[in-house]
Amino acid sequence: MTPRGQAKGTPADAPRPPPRALVCVHGAGGGGWEWRIWQRVAAARGLEVFAPDLRPADAGLAATRFADYRAQVQDWCAQAASRGPFALAGASLGGLLALAVAAAAKPAALLLVNPLPPAGIAGMPPQAPRPPLVPWGRRRSIDGTRRAMPEADAAACLYAFRRWRDESGRVLDEAAAGVAVEAPACPLRVLAGGADADVPPAVASAIGERYGGSVRLLEGAGHLGPLLGRGAAAVAADALDWMLHAHDP
Repeated sequence: MTPRGQAKGTPADAPRPPPRALVCVHGAGGGGWEWRIWQRVAAARGLEVFAPDLRPADAGLAATRFADYRAQVQDWCAQAASRGPFALAGASLGGLLALAVAAAAKPAALLLVNPLPPAGIAGMPPQAPRPPLVPWGRRRSIDGTRRAMPEADAAACLYAFRRWRDESGRVLDEAAAGVAVEAPACPLRVLAGGADADVPPAVASAIGERYGGSVRLLEGAGHLGPLLGRGAAAVAADALDWMLHAHDP
């Protein structure tokens, strides 16, 4: 049997180079800006960071499907892979997207932050069908942003408030219905916010357990805290150090 994360034909004790790049996949209604704290921490460790915005399909945001976003993430991974080994991280919807491409993209390590679960993992709060366009950008408010980011300071809340965007209801409905994914072959870690009301920590933990990964419970962390809260830099440092040494003996 080939050990998790080891390429076929590679001796078990052969050293594997650490990732040179990090691909970051943002959550619904957000953008690559969500990873700006992590980008600084990654740059300090010599990692090139790819954190683009997910784009609507040519037919428009209302017509955008999960497969459209997944194809974009696959392209990002291919660009990173052309430069050498890379790690892959995703948060919330971005976590499910990262998990969905990992088997084919073959990152050196996979990190999921409060990820939406794939098909077969129960425990998510009930979700009514979404409208074709979810108006998170058009109806954003600073008060709503503060409620969504209780661990963030005023500057971070204002930064996020100015950048929320509308989202495809079809993508969210597909994710809620369950997306089948192939098990990743690389080392996996899941960060589970202990106070996350959107993705309960038991759900995030079940993802790590299903795919043989490790789970780190972040006590008191909400859904957005690991990326945008006051403690985000420390969370990023720990996670990135794990990524860089995921293949150490």
